[in-house]
Amino acid sequence: MQRRTLALVAANVILGAAVAVGTAVPATAAQDAAALVTTLTYDDSGARQYSTEIAQGAANWNAAVTNVRIVKATSGQRVNIRIVADPGWPQATLGPVRSTGSAQVWFGKQAVDQGYNKVRIITHELGHNLGLPDRRTGLCSDLMSGSSAPVSCNNAQPSAAEKASVQRNYATGLASRQVPATIVISDAA
Repeated sequence: MQRRTLALVAANVILGAAVAVGTAVPATAAQDAAALVTTLTYDDSGARQYSTEIAQGAANWNAAVTNVRIVKATSGQRVNIRIVADPGWPQATLGPVRSTGSAQVWFGKQAVDQGYNKVRIITHELGHNLGLPDRRTGLCSDLMSGSSAPVSCNNAQPSAAEKASVQRNYATGLASRQVPATIVISDAA
C-alpha cells in the first residue's frame, strides 16, 4: 500500500509539473476507463451464413460486461477471433483472449442441425474465448451449460456469475498484457 501511495504521489507531482508548464493535459475519467477496456476483433468471413447470429452474440457480451468489447474487424485490422462454419460440433479456443492474441470458434453445424439456438451457440463459444469453461449444469439460465440444457433453450444471455467471471478475466486491462495459452474446448455432448 505504501509503494502504491508513493507511486501515486510521484505521478501526481510529475503530472502537476507538466501541467504547470503547459506540456500535458490530465486525462478525463472517461479516457481512463476507455484505456482499461480490452477490445477484441472478430472475423466471420468463414461463417457468413451465421453473420447475423455472430453479431448478436458479440452484442450480448458487449451489453453484459464493461471491460472487454468484441467488435467485427475492419479491412486490414488485426483479428483476434476467427469464426468458421464447421460440419462438426461447436468448439472454441479457451481464453481469455488477449488484445495481442488470437483464438478461433468453430460454429458447428451439427448443433444447428439438432435444433440448438444459433445465437446461444455463438454467445456460448465466445464465452470460451473470454475464458469461461463449460459448466454442464443443465440449466437454460446458465449460458455455459451449453448442450446440457434442453435443445429448446433459447437463452443467449450470460448469467450474473458468468458476467462476473469475464469482468475478473479482463479487470484493469490486465488481459491485454498477459500471454495467452491455447486450449480448445469441444462442446460435444
